[in-house]
Amino acid sequence: MTKTSREKSIGDLPSAKFAAKAGEYYRNLQDRICATFESLDTGAKFERTNWQRPSDHRLKGGGRMRMMRGEVFEKVGVNFSHVWGTLKKESIPQIPGATESKGQFSACGISLVSHMRNPFTPIVHMNIRCMETSRLWFGGGADLTPTFPFDEDTQEFHAAMKAACDSYRPDAYTEYKEWCDRYFYLHHRKEPRGVGGIFFDDLNSKNADADLDFQRALGEALLHVYPRIVARRKDTPFTEADRDKLLHKRGRYVEFNLVYDRGTKFGFATDANPDAYLMSMPPVVKW
Repeated sequence: MTKTSREKSIGDLPSAKFAAKAGEYYRNLQDRICATFESLDTGAKFERTNWQRPSDHRLKGGGRMRMMRGEVFEKVGVNFSHVWGTLKKESIPQIPGATESKGQFSACGISLVSHMRNPFTPIVHMNIRCMETSRLWFGGGADLTPTFPFDEDTQEFHAAMKAACDSYRPDAYTEYKEWCDRYFYLHHRKEPRGVGGIFFDDLNSKNADADLDFQRALGEALLHVYPRIVARRKDTPFTEADRDKLLHKRGRYVEFNLVYDRGTKFGFATDANPDAYLMSMPPVVKW
């Protein structure tokens, strides 16, 4: 069988074929998340922007940016991307398997961050991705960052994450919850970013289809549980003092994403579209 131009562009990496399979799900999930969020914010619609690498760029591929600003979702981004090529020399040691692949990589994923207008509605983050260097691996997770935590919301969110993990293997939730608690932690503040969730990276169980099924379970869990929490909290009365506390909480979010977040660092390393990997920044923030 003759290789496609995409397969040739990443040498012997087989992920052009598998990333297409993963990307089909990521794009479908992006469409369904956007439709669901629009239904929660009457009159608001996502702005849809597709982007593509210039033909003379060292990297190939592109993505679909989806951004909405409304009365419920003050700012929410749901982005899909698929890029491939050769990493910058200084980035190669930071990416698993990139040394062996001489910097060649293919990366495909979906990311979501929502900043809510009502202080009683929590921020949510989700990211699922597959990447190939000298080997195929997966990463991702989802976590909740409330300004005013409610036990009901926290428990429901974690139950959804646990159900997704249980579909993968029995001990996955415990491992990935603890990983999330370690990762989403602001060391310079000595405080967690939020109430947690799950996080995993460099996941390679030797069964790529099972790993992708786990990502599907996570995506479906998020799509099920978060709209329920939004519907429950979006009309809660709040004061200017409540709003001020939300804006300061967003400051912590900015600090984490610019200092610690691996996705942001990867965006810088791959010359990704800055508007895409910085979409997690809130529209208004205080320190």
